[in-house]
Amino acid sequence: MRRILNQAANAAVKHKGSIFEILYRRYVPRLGHNQAIGIIAHKLCRLVWKISHRGIRYEERGQEVSKASKQKRTRKMIQALRRLGDRIEPNPSQSAIPASHNW
Repeated sequence: MRRILNQAANAAVKHKGSIFEILYRRYVPRLGHNQAIGIIAHKLCRLVWKISHRGIRYEERGQEVSKASKQKRTRKMIQALRRLGDRIEPNPSQSAIPASHNW
């Protein structure tokens, strides 16, 4: 069973823009290929279990997740700078933060 999951994980990380490719690129510099594939295989196993037991539908959100995480990270960095006493205003044309967000 482990071998099949590892093969599926290897295939999943090669799909450009998928959440599994994003996670793989995040893990591989620190952990190496084998451990990163092991983590992806574990995530796939959990995903298959949720789909089969809970009856949920899976929707790939690869690029949307990375955009949301960039926006969240930008907000946290701005808040941290403000706590340190810096006066910072994001540039709406170049920022990842939506212009409608009130500070």
